[in-house]
Amino acid sequence: MSSADRHAHDSDDSVGALVARASRQLSELVREEMQLARSEMAEKGKRFGAGGGLFGGAGLIGFLAAQALTVAVIAAVALLLPVWAAALIVAAVLAAVTALMATAGKKQFAKAGPPVPEQTIDSVKADVTEIKEHTHR
Repeated sequence: MSSADRHAHDSDDSVGALVARASRQLSELVREEMQLARSEMAEKGKRFGAGGGLFGGAGLIGFLAAQALTVAVIAAVALLLPVWAAALIVAAVLAAVTALMATAGKKQFAKAGPPVPEQTIDSVKADVTEIKEHTHR
């Protein structure tokens, strides 16, 4: 075998080794990015759960308060005003409390941000840029 043939064979081996190593590294990178995405989505899920719980709590508390207190308060206010006016006043107060709780729930949703793994997307973009830079060298 001539030295030119040996040199061509050695460079083929090194290119093959480089491709294999790059493939392995790419696989590891994809696995790590998927793990990051899972953990980021779990954190966002907790925030959405808290916001949903507050919205659910607002609905339940508003409903129970309306049932338990409406009759008693209407009866008390009806001592001073007509029954229809007493009922209207009580309903307005219950609606205001419900709106406050719904606002707190909405703030929890806003804290969670959009339901996408933002850190993972940024990391993948950086990885792609890095791979492109190394490929052009």
